[in-house]
Amino acid sequence: MHSYSVLGFVLEGEAVVDQGQRFCLRPGDAYLIPAGSQHRMVSADSLEFWGVRFCPPCFAGTEVGSLYGPFDRVRAGASTVVPIPDARREFLATLCAELDAETTARAPSPHGALAQRSLLSLILAEVSRAATAVHTSEVPGSLVGDALAFIERRCLEPITVGDVARAVHRSPAHVSTALRRATGKSVKAWIIEGRLAEACRRLKYTDEMVEIIAERVGYRDPTHFIRLFRRHYELTPAAWRSAARAPLA
Repeated sequence: MHSYSVLGFVLEGEAVVDQGQRFCLRPGDAYLIPAGSQHRMVSADSLEFWGVRFCPPCFAGTEVGSLYGPFDRVRAGASTVVPIPDARREFLATLCAELDAETTARAPSPHGALAQRSLLSLILAEVSRAATAVHTSEVPGSLVGDALAFIERRCLEPITVGDVARAVHRSPAHVSTALRRATGKSVKAWIIEGRLAEACRRLKYTDEMVEIIAERVGYRDPTHFIRLFRRHYELTPAAWRSAARAPLA
């Protein structure tokens, strides 16, 4: 289980995955893993695939955020597998390859973050179109899924456990217990995960001062932010930025 969402796109081979129930993956299938979902690979045979992972809170306020629908439906109980039409598979594979090239470039270019966001938007748009044809009916939401979706979209704001509970119409204690049982993490931990992920994105792709980044991700006290960041990554934000931008030897 992880705090980011994952999209896999199968190129060759087959696999069986367990994500609440078992699914078979074949060439042309997109495989969606929302953040916080229990999943495991059961078996694989000559499997080749592209894997795209992304941080929902980092893009919640952008055009990318409007394309999360398929992941929300998976959380609510829809199939985690979305077959991509034959005519769109080569294009989707090309987009994945381009995104890989952009994200593995060690030294970020001035327009690298924009290029990554644009490519991610195109990838999610392709999957969203295909999912519309598969997920023809609405599925009821789940408490844990709705709570995580709210946190992903609002964690950069000064939200509390109470805010999350009100959003899903439950008590704070009930939501906290349900989330910890399902994901192993508390509501507060999920909020921190989202904030620090956005902080890392800004540290790598912008020249904003650490104090400004702290405020942008919900921390008015930069000292508290630095302490929290160091506890999580074992580096100060400034040291993490230097390491992330350092050229490969």
